[in-house]
Formats: sequence, C-alpha cells, structure tokens
Amino acid sequence: MIFSLIKKKVFQVEILKIYLDSSAMAKRKRTPAATSEGPKDARLLPQKRFYRQRAHANPFSDHSLEYPPNPDAFNIAKLYPEYADSGKRPEFADIGCGFGGLLIALAPLFPDTLILGVEIRVQVTKYVQDRIAALRLTEKSAKGPAPTPETGRGPYQNVACIRGNAMKFLPNYMQKGQLSKLFFLFPDPHFKARKHKARIISPTLLAEYAYVLRPGGIIYTITDVKDLHEWMVEHLEAFPLFERVGEDELRNEGHGPVLDAVKTATEEGKKEVKLLP
Repeated sequence: MIFSLIKKKVFQVEILKIYLDSSAMAKRKRTPAATSEGPKDARLLPQKRFYRQRAHANPFSDHSLEYPPNPDAFNIAKLYPEYADSGKRPEFADIGCGFGGLLIALAPLFPDTLILGVEIRVQVTKYVQDRIAALRLTEKSAKGPAPTPETGRGPYQNVACIRGNAMKFLPNYMQKGQLSKLFFLFPDPHFKARKHKARIISPTLLAEYAYVLRPGGIIYTITDVKDLHEWMVEHLEAFPLFERVGEDELRNEGHGPVLDAVKTATEEGKKEVKLLP
C-alpha cells in the first residue's frame, strides 16, 4: 500500500536460507593463528587473515569510540582528501559495512558521489581502511577505473570507512536530509528475543534514518534469515515515512547496478550466490 505523503522508499531482498551440512563443516580445518598487523607495503592489498575479528560486536557495549559532537565537526576532508575543497558530504552510507565489498563495488559506479562505510569492529575497520588506501595508491587496479574525465580524480577517492556505532551516533555524522541511500546488508540477526532490541531496524532507529535521509531516499536491506527479514518488513511498513518499493520499479529508475551490488558485492552475498543451485 502506498500513501501520497510518503517521502522515502525501502527496498528489501530476502535470500533463501541455505542450510549447510554441519558434519561437512566440522571437517574443515582451522586456519593458523594470525597477527593483527596489516601489510607493511601499503600498495599491496591487505589480506583478511591479518585482521582476525569476531563475527559481530555488541552495539550496547562501551567501545570508547570517538565521534564528532555534530555533523559540522565531522572531518570529511581527512577521509576524502581529493574532495577537501568541494563542499561535498557523503550521500551513501553502508551501515555495518563489513569488509567493504559494497563500498568498492559502488565507487566506480558513482565516481563523484562520496560513499561512507560505518563499521564497529576494530580490525574489520582497519582492513577496509587499508584496502581503500591501497586501491587509491594503485593508478589502475585490475578491477578499478582510471581517473574519470568528469571528476579528474583517481579511483576510490570517493569511498572511506570509519569505526563507529551507527545505532548511537549516526546523527553526529549526518545532517538532516544528507543521505540518498542507506544500506543494511546482512545485519546481525540477534536471534534471541531478549536481543531483538539490538537489531539495526527498530522504531527508534527508523526515526533517525528518516532524519538523515532526504525525501525520496532509499533504504536497502538484505538478509538470509527469514525471521529477520519479516521483522524488518514489519517495522519498515509500520513506519509512516517509508513505503516499500519493488525491484522492477527501481531497475526502471536506473538503480539496477546498485541492486546487483547489494546482492553480490558483500562477503555474505558472494557466499550465498556460490551456494545457490
């Protein structure tokens, strides 16, 4: 059902749950322990084995995070040095960006749009930052674009990652109506009922997302957990400022490349694609 006063859109994807054979999983050998140090040569792409980290982090724990008191104090020039004098601010935000797959996929698609990843885990954040730094130093990577005529800037100058807790501090970074796209890809499902308050989609948080999204802005969600999918659908449809939008409509509006990246660019998405028959 669509209401005329609704100003923002939601796109949701549910990937069918794939149950792995537990006996086969048990036979897999553990990888050797690795240090948390990244590559000494910044021009080399970092390897994940040097950035060991738990799968999830408790968003309610005291992580001693640094954050700006308001969006005007957010040092954007430090993250996007080639855009320091442009006056631009991030328009896309990937919340819980993981290892940065979506960021890297979107960078060449939107070469003059600033894209920000927010990740709460220390080592994962460091990995993404090192990955972006290495790609920026590469004049032309195997998959990356050359400097674009429209921007005159090198590849991946428009993406960055910060360590932060979006559930607590998103309005400290984003102005009202700043974002056109918000991504929540394969978020922590928090299976236990007492943990549902920690889910990234909730009535309180939706109010904040509506605040930082501009009219017509889009939230993209994807999960391989049916219960979480239904939870997100229920809460997003109940929120008066959002309407659900279909994939065909978005593709007709030119969002097809973004949808493809949402489905396949992340680590979790790649695993699901490999497992699909």
